[in-house]
Amino acid sequence: MDIAAHSIGLSNERKEIAEFISGFSIEVTPKAAAKIEDLRSVLRPGTSVYITFLTGSDFSDTIALAERLRREGLNPVPHFAARSLPNHAFVEDALRKLKDRADIEQVLLIGGAGRQIGEYPDTMQLLATGLFDRFGITRIGVAGHPEGSPDISDAAIRSALAWKNDLAKRSNAQFHIVTQFCFEAEPIIAWDKRIQSEGNRLPIHIGIPGLATIKTLAAHAKACGVGPSARFIFKQALNLAKLMTVSTPAKLIADLARYRATDPECGISNVHFFPLGGIQKTAGWAYAVVDEEVEFERSIRMRADVQRRENAAAQ
Repeated sequence: MDIAAHSIGLSNERKEIAEFISGFSIEVTPKAAAKIEDLRSVLRPGTSVYITFLTGSDFSDTIALAERLRREGLNPVPHFAARSLPNHAFVEDALRKLKDRADIEQVLLIGGAGRQIGEYPDTMQLLATGLFDRFGITRIGVAGHPEGSPDISDAAIRSALAWKNDLAKRSNAQFHIVTQFCFEAEPIIAWDKRIQSEGNRLPIHIGIPGLATIKTLAAHAKACGVGPSARFIFKQALNLAKLMTVSTPAKLIADLARYRATDPECGISNVHFFPLGGIQKTAGWAYAVVDEEVEFERSIRMRADVQRRENAAAQ
């Protein structure tokens, strides 16, 4: 390939990648958001910001952050963790306050970690209340598991996704899937193809780990029960000299962008970042990619070289 053709190829790839992550969403906890004076200094107007709800948290913190995000020109997306919700009255009150104070239009529904404390064993029971339609929620995210879940059987996951696809046809809201984060494209692509063959028609917002040290990524992967795609991170974590090395999701994003650009059946529509190493770091990097200001190819080559050395050492 001559230099001109190679340059055109790189330019096209950069555009595919930039288009793939433009309009990304991102997560933040109330505690992390409180450390940032004004989120407009970190995120661009209209960005969808998912408000993480951790087991044992006070939901009033979610409401306060949603109000702040709306005031700062961002789109608040509160999590509703079914097993952590006490009862119908609580959900109704929470939605009323979120609507009145933050004019929310979008939510993410998850089963949640830990034991069930109230009426809802899963998100299907939560959706069956009809409260989200009643309060004018127009976009509803539901959980996706490309590598399975330690808390739910594969059969139950498939049944629940089929139920949600059916509900989406009858609901006033638009449904989409938001997945757990993965570290490699192959299991994501295989999962997308499989659930499409089984009838999924909900667009997928794919979970991507943000910039973080190897130590931080390994800790989160272990805590969240991330599947086989985390093996590269765990191998790196065994090398003490690499624990504080910052890893980027460059190769994962490039592989998924190529999949979306070349396969018309691809079900992935958006990128959702888990900023495990801090929202400022991940958002800054992502915007640099969108604006085509980063040396993406160099990041991909560096990770590929490390993987080759690891594979050669294991043989």
